[in-house]
Amino acid sequence: MALVTHPAADDLTTLTSVLNGFAGRRVLCVGDVMLDRFIYGETKRISPEASVPILRITREASELGGAGNVVRNIVALGGGCAFVSVIGDDRAGTEITQHFAKLSQVEPYVRVSPERETTVKTRFISDDNGHNLLRADRETTVALSPKDAADLKQNAVAQVAEVDAVILSDYAKGVLMGDIAAAVIAAARKANKPVIVDPKGSDYSRYAGANLITPNRNELADATDMPLDDDESVIAAARSICERTSVDGILVTRSKRGMTLVAGNGAVYDFAAEARDVADVTGAGDTVVATLALALAAGASLPTATRLANVAAGIVVGRRGTAVVTAQDIGASLLRSGLSHAEQKVANRESAVAKIASWRTQDLKIGFTNGCFDLLHPGHISLLRQARLACDRLVVGLNSDASVRRLKGEARPIQSEAARAAVMASLADVDLVVVFGEDTPQALIEALRPDVLVKGADYKRENVVGGDFVEGYGGRVVLADVVPSYSTTATVAAMKTAR
Repeated sequence: MALVTHPAADDLTTLTSVLNGFAGRRVLCVGDVMLDRFIYGETKRISPEASVPILRITREASELGGAGNVVRNIVALGGGCAFVSVIGDDRAGTEITQHFAKLSQVEPYVRVSPERETTVKTRFISDDNGHNLLRADRETTVALSPKDAADLKQNAVAQVAEVDAVILSDYAKGVLMGDIAAAVIAAARKANKPVIVDPKGSDYSRYAGANLITPNRNELADATDMPLDDDESVIAAARSICERTSVDGILVTRSKRGMTLVAGNGAVYDFAAEARDVADVTGAGDTVVATLALALAAGASLPTATRLANVAAGIVVGRRGTAVVTAQDIGASLLRSGLSHAEQKVANRESAVAKIASWRTQDLKIGFTNGCFDLLHPGHISLLRQARLACDRLVVGLNSDASVRRLKGEARPIQSEAARAAVMASLADVDLVVVFGEDTPQALIEALRPDVLVKGADYKRENVVGGDFVEGYGGRVVLADVVPSYSTTATVAAMKTAR
């Protein structure tokens, strides 16, 4: 079974609307918090005692890690957070408490347990090239005591009603080893709140009933004991988890291969990795689940939420350390990729003929409409929407600047043909844009031979350029309803009057 590409319906406007919905959303995060400590230094010498570099320490820093890094990403993306976890009664635990005190958007319930040691991951990093030289871990990996577990479960369940989404961030340090996950998922399901799980271990039964589980490829292999040699085997393994846990979907993060979303209803979506120079993959999974939670809280579908999470992951792996991503970062990346994609939709006549020939091998119906499209207004949007509904692929013929001047006068166009083409190509309803230099699109229509020719109903059928030609080989002409009171010429005149 081939992978299904994410639907093109999620245009920049839709994705931006979801991003704007992040602000003010509140997420409950339950999981294993830890301290990420970074020790930087110069490595100019080799130790005379052994063949290892000497790190001359120049600076040290620490940050919230594990589930704490999920919290940092939620806050950076514009959300608020209720956080439930446990720390030890030690120096590292005190540092974690101090870090949380700096996050005004977070309400932490972090239980201090004298029976546990706070997990610390210490990374030794060369200032010369930014390379990690060594990582040293100090941790507790046993389940919580009955008293700690009962206290955390009570507080986590109590928070469910006050949030818009829930994250279970499992780093296998003990917080989610008992029945806390099941209790939180049950409460969230009852309250109709989405639950995203970043899993660990081979037993996913404790995540049963969650909305989405996000294993990486290795974690999926461990959980299913199935070979993951190709796309088909990844899909099969993910489906086996869906069936066993009754979740809405499994999102498999696959490093350079991107992400594969396998929905419980059988649908499969493939998301190519965002092109980035990878500096550090530390914490990328935390960024993914934080973005997913806020997107689902903002009303996005699983595929749409995954697309945003994929963009966020592409950004964060380009940064060193346990970095975070903002909604503005994601928006800027979407804009860049949208413009790049739009440029790919602008073609010359010869390229358009070849593209349409390729579409026809897929039995796709080709539609065509044309115009100057100088200042885009609701009338244009309505025309393009109706045109797209009449076909499978819509080609827009765009008058060149010289053609517009001949038709409209020396003061037009307001925008150059390059700018008009970029705007037109950025619209989800438009699949291809071709600039033509003639006064009419007749020659272009003859070259492209569309199945459907669309013009506004303010034209009479006999006046539609190319209509006779298209109907001559069995095509049809569609006259789209016109939105009244909108005209580029009238808008330009009003602008002049307003001056």
